[in-house]
Amino acid sequence: MVTGGTGFIGSYVAADLLDHGHEVVAYDRSTDPRILEKLDVADAVEVRGGDVTDATDVARAVRETGATHVIHLAALLTTAAEANPRAAMQVNVEGTNNVFEAARLLDDQVERVAWASSAAAYAPPASYGDRFVTEDDLLSPDTLYGATKEYNEHQARVYHEEHGVSHVALRPTVAYGPYRETGGSAFLANIVEKPALGESFEVEYGDQVIDWQHVRDIAQAFRRAAFTPDEELRQRVYNVRGELATIREAVETVERLLPDADLSVSDAGQLPWTQRLDMTKAQADLGYEPEYGLERGFREYITVLRAEHGLDPV
Repeated sequence: MVTGGTGFIGSYVAADLLDHGHEVVAYDRSTDPRILEKLDVADAVEVRGGDVTDATDVARAVRETGATHVIHLAALLTTAAEANPRAAMQVNVEGTNNVFEAARLLDDQVERVAWASSAAAYAPPASYGDRFVTEDDLLSPDTLYGATKEYNEHQARVYHEEHGVSHVALRPTVAYGPYRETGGSAFLANIVEKPALGESFEVEYGDQVIDWQHVRDIAQAFRRAAFTPDEELRQRVYNVRGELATIREAVETVERLLPDADLSVSDAGQLPWTQRLDMTKAQADLGYEPEYGLERGFREYITVLRAEHGLDPV
């Protein structure tokens, strides 16, 4: 069962699970299968409407679907959390508690909860300098969203140590790829989407590094988090990332694919996110290896967008 399973990442997780022979239930407040349809998996996914803030409904959904693994993605992201702090606590914190509690109560059924923490749980990048950040480094989030994720790591540890709930948390950065929903980092998508459709775009932060993590790589990371045996895990929280590249390098990649792209870049501004994540433990324990470099990811992204608008592929 994938909570948030009709959303951007959730739909790709569902598709990845199906590709690997699993039956999937998408549990979400929204039962709109739009992204599932675009990924051509809507007919194979059971979409079940529900609300993670309702503890009884979460437990009922897990029990009635017979789910042996839960991938918990449902959350209010950074901008929505700041605008609706009480709702963020209810969805992100209480909702996550409801998932863990369902796993505790149904311990004879649920084998693993894989769930989304976030790189937002780390401190701003200035706290770490230019080095890579490991899972043991300082957690000191400067957003409400990041704070909810840090708290969830604490409650996950309690459910594991005190109640035997098997869980694995992932700390991804920002996902990109076709059908991405808008948000605080929408400018990253616009670096690809605007020129793909022949539109101009101006972007700041040119010399700053971003972790370009394709949504399909995030999907495979969650599958691995859900199904890696307990005895192969040396810890319960893992960093995962894609390819590190500056904004300017990303723009140059788009310009190679689209020579007529009208993109301009400045070095103004300062990004608040920690991006240099050490993922050696996820590689060793989960077998996670990103499959999408920048050029492959952007090429497929652009081709999908252009096809939807009747334009030639790149």
